[in-house]
Amino acid sequence: MGQLAEDARALMAATADVAGEKVGEARKRLAAALDRVKEVYGRVKEKAVEGAKATDEAVREHPYQAMAIAFGVGAIVGYLAARRCSRNCD
Repeated sequence: MGQLAEDARALMAATADVAGEKVGEARKRLAAALDRVKEVYGRVKEKAVEGAKATDEAVREHPYQAMAIAFGVGAIVGYLAARRCSRNCD
């Protein structure tokens, strides 16, 4: 995401001296899109941090239940992967 924003800024800087109505409109749209992306990225990052904190709190409050759930999910995924491999590997 950061690389895309840097590339877009570099493109805007490279076309700064180019005159033309279409280029000006494209630069405005690109700037607006970058602003929207920054806003969405900030909200997603904030929600991810909140989710991580809530998960950390839940695991600290119920460590044995968390380990049991993780073991169960791992066992199911392992079973499904082994089953799929046995069907496709033959």
